[in-house]
Amino acid sequence: MSELLELAGVTKSFPGVKALQEAQFSLRAGEVHALLGENGAGKSTMIKIVSGVYRPDAGRILVNGQAVQFNNPHEAKSHGVATIYQELSLYPELTVAENIFLGHCPRTRFGLIDWAETHRRAREILESLEIHDMDVTRKVGSMTVGNRQRVEIAKALSQNAKILIMDEPTASLSEADVQRLFEIVRLLRERGVGIIYISHRMEEVFELADRVTVLRDGQYVGTRHVSDVNEAELIQMMVGRTIDQLFPKLDAEIGQPVLEVRDLVRPPLTRGVSFTLRAGEIVGMAGLVGSGRSEVAQVIFGINPPVRGEILIDGKPVHIRNPGEAMKKGIAYVPEDRGSQGLVRAMNVRQNMSLAVLRALARANFIDDKREFSLAREMIERLNIKAYSTEQIVNKLSGGNQQKIVIGKWLAAKPRVLIMDEPTRGIDVGAKAEIHRLMSTLAQQGMAILMISSELPEVLGMSDRVLVMREGRIAAEFPRAQATQEVIASAMMSQTGAAS
Repeated sequence: MSELLELAGVTKSFPGVKALQEAQFSLRAGEVHALLGENGAGKSTMIKIVSGVYRPDAGRILVNGQAVQFNNPHEAKSHGVATIYQELSLYPELTVAENIFLGHCPRTRFGLIDWAETHRRAREILESLEIHDMDVTRKVGSMTVGNRQRVEIAKALSQNAKILIMDEPTASLSEADVQRLFEIVRLLRERGVGIIYISHRMEEVFELADRVTVLRDGQYVGTRHVSDVNEAELIQMMVGRTIDQLFPKLDAEIGQPVLEVRDLVRPPLTRGVSFTLRAGEIVGMAGLVGSGRSEVAQVIFGINPPVRGEILIDGKPVHIRNPGEAMKKGIAYVPEDRGSQGLVRAMNVRQNMSLAVLRALARANFIDDKREFSLAREMIERLNIKAYSTEQIVNKLSGGNQQKIVIGKWLAAKPRVLIMDEPTRGIDVGAKAEIHRLMSTLAQQGMAILMISSELPEVLGMSDRVLVMREGRIAAEFPRAQATQEVIASAMMSQTGAAS
């Protein structure tokens, strides 16, 4: 296979940070090449250099053997480079066809947009991806995440992309959408498109990729054929050490019930949920997408208060009508979508860290800056957050460090119950291990933790008990000793679940 793209000796620095140092990478036509590394390893910087967002300080970029220099994304696109970021760049109020051909719609001989031809070509591109059920006149904002992503891929192909960069493409997809995406990726590979695939999910790398390149701390570690390497070896390349225990579950003394919910009802996805959470206990909640896991968390935290049922703290009924009341009762909630629900991304680390405790930091209605700064410094050190200062804007941090800030914000409030919805989604293996270790430490200190996760290894590795949700109800419950991937998967999908 010919070399479609080559990077050699690429270096890029930002104030106080050397993001890439003499890094290298190559991509062949008709290849899926996975790019791996911890958050902060330099992956995002590399793909932004390839896509024209950044210019390298040093090094060479070659496309089809010819040296190129991209001054902006438009120049990268003109050389066949397209990037699909984790946060899709579509306009929700525009139609499928309008998004696909945005900026380069077919024109009539009078210079007007030829809508009939635009719709025809949009359908043609979608058909080429074996997408036969999409209405090109439908507004993108009304579509599922999976379908919006297919529109993004079609948009790239409308500009004759030969190099397609996919950044965490499955992070927000259902299992069915993931499989459809894989089919499209394989189809594009067969047609000679070179795909740079970034993912924290090792199983995807082994299922899709031909080769894998690993970066660590901005430097090139190595490239391997996927068939010649295993997961343990890749993890060691990524973090510079072996991770013997990705799920460092520590023994904790399990105490009395802290939180009890009895017959909680909030249509349509909370239909009579009952369970107990004890001090020092980590309870994992598993279930398929749409089973009602996140909805239960939002009911308990008062985002969507129950219409029926009881919530008890220390055995006493409480009424939680909004998140403020939940916080006063000692409940904290780390949401699934940290970007839009857990952080104010335009604000800095210090400001985000104090959001849950502003009243405690205030004197005469003014924030005590020294106490706020002290809190932020304490949490940065406690959680090993990689930020150059308390004033760094959180949107500039890696996903793992952003997640630590969300957790730190709630730890500042000293909660007794911590609800964590997908606590390690979209972060690297090293950051996952750190967050798992933190959860174990908090449990040892007596905190009661409800962990909602789509990753069964995480549920099995970290839970003292496992609850399985199905169709808005607790379908099964397993103690740690009886919880296996097979029995949990069976309870998630079958109509009868074993309970204990």
